[in-house]
Amino acid sequence: MASTPAPPTAPPKPTWDPRPEPPFPWLRPTIRIRLTLLYGGMFLIAGILLLSIIYLLAAQALNVGSELPFKITEGKVTSTICNLPDKASPDVFNSAMNACVNEQRQHALDNLLSRSLLALLGLAVIAFAFGYAMAGRVLSPLGRITRTARAVAGSDLSRRIELDGPDDELKELADTFDDMLERLQRAFTAQQRFVGNASHELRTPLAINRTLLEVHLSDPGAPVELQQLGKTLLATNERSEQLVEGLLLLARSDNQIVERKPVDLAEVATQAVDQVHAEAVAKDVKIRGERRPVVVQGNGVLLERIALNLVQNAVRYNVPEDGWVEVTTEEEHGQAVLVVSNTGPVVPAYEIDNLFEPFRRLRMERTGSDKGVGLGLSIARSVARAHGGHIVARPREGGGLVMRVTLPI
Repeated sequence: MASTPAPPTAPPKPTWDPRPEPPFPWLRPTIRIRLTLLYGGMFLIAGILLLSIIYLLAAQALNVGSELPFKITEGKVTSTICNLPDKASPDVFNSAMNACVNEQRQHALDNLLSRSLLALLGLAVIAFAFGYAMAGRVLSPLGRITRTARAVAGSDLSRRIELDGPDDELKELADTFDDMLERLQRAFTAQQRFVGNASHELRTPLAINRTLLEVHLSDPGAPVELQQLGKTLLATNERSEQLVEGLLLLARSDNQIVERKPVDLAEVATQAVDQVHAEAVAKDVKIRGERRPVVVQGNGVLLERIALNLVQNAVRYNVPEDGWVEVTTEEEHGQAVLVVSNTGPVVPAYEIDNLFEPFRRLRMERTGSDKGVGLGLSIARSVARAHGGHIVARPREGGGLVMRVTLPI
């Protein structure tokens, strides 16, 4: 009888730890222990000072309260503080002296209370100021970590915290963050290398195919069926080239722009309009709009791609006759704004968000259109985000769209 094979065992868990456990972890100067010692010492010092001040004030008050508020002169009792009767029975006189002593003692206690409150207020101000300064000193590494994280958010993956000081929680956090940045930098470097290699490997065969097809189509003696097939293959090849270029541009534009230069958004929009002018004339679409100069910091090639994609879409998805496209640039509330609006088919509001997804078109199949590859708006949104801006779309009353790109100046 054959024995039942044993079930496969799970792979062992990795035992590598980048930070070995110290021999005496309870002696580690953690932030919790340091803050405990710091604020405990501060309260201790403040208590000692307050106790000393109260002691001195109480001693002074007792000295003042122990002085008799009356004097015996020439067989009479006189007082500048209390109102003692000149002639009265012993009981009335004793009651008046007791009231005078009680009044003097109450005055001394009131004086002690007022001075104690002033001393407490002064100590509170000093304690808060000292605590604020000490907390800022202890938590200053967090500011360094935050500044490095903001620099990394701008795609500067070469930045490191390299925090020195005691081996506490903050240093552990900084070291872990540095390790993460190191891995991210290697990953992004590998991605950029892959994009470059893919760009070369994908463009080369497509360029060779295009050249061969153009050579065969230039032969005047080729059969009509072969020429028609060549034109179909050439259009398919051109579509594949556009798809590859769009995908590579989309992969490169997903990150923040590191090298920024002044770019006039009006000039970028004008260049895009000039490139689409011939197609607009062929489709009987009029391009209009006032483009005011507004300078932004960014990559001119990528910003031109935003304007070109929007204007191309506005021309291609328009009405058959008497259509128009309006392209405007202006500064609004301290930001640069590019607006591209056009006439065209009515667009439902619930389909607006889908237009920005790759390979999505309005009521069209993925491969059923010769107007593009379905990456124009996705590239525009990625480029806008890489420049710290955003793009929104809304249906235009009567048909068409209004695309609004907002970029920081």
